[in-house]
Amino acid sequence: MWGLPLSQPARSLKLASVSNEVETALYEVRRKIYPRAVRGWFAGWRWALIWLTQLVFYGGPWLTWNDRQAVLFDLGARKFYIFGWVFWPQDFIFLTALLVISALSLFLFTAMAGRLWCGYACPQTVYTEIFMWIERKVEGERLQRMRLDKAAFTPRKSALKAVKHGIWIALALWTGFTFVGYFTPVRTLAAEVATWTLGPWEMFWILFYGFATYGNAGWMREQVCIYMCPYARFQSVMFDPDTLVITYDARRGEPRGSRRRAADYKAAGLGDCIDCGICVQVCPTGIDIRHGLQYECIGCAACVDGCNQVMDKMGYARGLIRYSTENAVRGRYPEARILRRVFRPRVIVYGALLTAVAIGLLAALYLRTPLKVDVIRDRVTLARETRDGLVENVYRLQLMNTDERTRRYIISATGLDGLKVVVRQPVEVAGATTQAVAVAVQIDPAGVKTGSRPIVFHVEDLDEPRVKVSEKSRFFVK
Repeated sequence: MWGLPLSQPARSLKLASVSNEVETALYEVRRKIYPRAVRGWFAGWRWALIWLTQLVFYGGPWLTWNDRQAVLFDLGARKFYIFGWVFWPQDFIFLTALLVISALSLFLFTAMAGRLWCGYACPQTVYTEIFMWIERKVEGERLQRMRLDKAAFTPRKSALKAVKHGIWIALALWTGFTFVGYFTPVRTLAAEVATWTLGPWEMFWILFYGFATYGNAGWMREQVCIYMCPYARFQSVMFDPDTLVITYDARRGEPRGSRRRAADYKAAGLGDCIDCGICVQVCPTGIDIRHGLQYECIGCAACVDGCNQVMDKMGYARGLIRYSTENAVRGRYPEARILRRVFRPRVIVYGALLTAVAIGLLAALYLRTPLKVDVIRDRVTLARETRDGLVENVYRLQLMNTDERTRRYIISATGLDGLKVVVRQPVEVAGATTQAVAVAVQIDPAGVKTGSRPIVFHVEDLDEPRVKVSEKSRFFVK
């Protein structure tokens, strides 16, 4: 019964069970990873994309177009400038289409070749690679960095660490400055930094983005990919047995074991893997690809380059670790069949949807009219009678010129016979501005029934008649 003391055998059994309990940590203690530098075809592609993305990112704010910054997201004025285009909040549909294209591209490339985005173009991967390159230049290669971290603090170690972190912080702050330069004109921002007159929001976002870059790329590194990035968790739902991923050919490599270069390893019953551990040493997330595909793998193919270098030195064929598919490794498919399986139904559907949305977006941008019109009735007086005995309604037309050159517009109205628009014409609207225009519409009440009648306002560019917009409204007759 509850509350009664335990008997001696029961007490002994309980103590024994307690002594056999094992404490398990909820979080794995981080083991610092010292990735080894690697050269190869995939490393070359990775660095090419690093150069490309960073030239675009750091150089974008400094480009000029029509005497202004070429790419500027002016949140205060609610205008987004992208080269020759000016987008307003009303153009949100274009952002939606762009996000849909990004999502479909991610689905398509993941279904075809796994985590290409993570391995080659993700900002976390790009900046981690840059920060590790700086670390290698300052502290040395893998073994030198490991010895340096284990050694006691000396003036030399302190100096090396200070130089490394100083370069990291400078690069991170420049990254934060560049990021804010897309929202505040970068030349104005540079002048404010030089004169110590930065606004509070600019200062906050430069420091925030700089701190995030420094922390993520310098300290957290693979922890962001393993624990913080959601893509690592749901990527598997986009994989199938025909997806190209980093694979280790176990049938060729096992049983693994060390040997001399000239030794007849096949006679000794060994596979091609010499168990050198290079594939683990070059991995930025510290996994052993020989254990199979793991969610920590970001698809950077550093292990492929590293293993190929070892195979070249041993005189073995390349491809012990390679891009391949589950079906190809299991069925020993030839390369031609692997490529044919790339165009399977899932990929074709993703590709078709992506193409359709992209064509729709391009067509919408091409056909986009650089004029937007909003019609607002005067809510104080529905209708009034003029000295000439005409019925008059007053409206406010909000004319938005999304182009960057001044345009002249003619305003007219239809829907009732004898409608007359009273406004000084043409209406001139400066480029990339909005102008409110008071418009009076008059009609002879004779022969017109009282009540509300539908009318349509027409706004047409005087110099370019194809640019015209029609907006519906109501005309009240009393």
